[in-house]
Amino acid sequence: MTQQILCEHKPSPAKLEILGVYDWPIWEKEISEFPWSYDVEETCYITRGQFIVTPDGGEPQEFKRGDFITFPAGLSCTWKILKPVEKHYRFG
Repeated sequence: MTQQILCEHKPSPAKLEILGVYDWPIWEKEISEFPWSYDVEETCYITRGQFIVTPDGGEPQEFKRGDFITFPAGLSCTWKILKPVEKHYRFG
């Protein structure tokens, strides 16, 4: 069974403020493709870019600026960055 990646498109500014998203660390990455696995759950908010995440044995999902995403612990996947990415993230 594939773990579910949860995505909320354009969450409200109030939600982002309550969660303190803009105080989370920032991760940036240029156009590239690489395997990745999550030891712990990651929640992130995409402030720039576009990318596709394909879970091992699952269907590709495309994400872009304005997406609020939760990647489950234990997920193994491949990231394909189409436009340079910037995101705020939090583990656990």
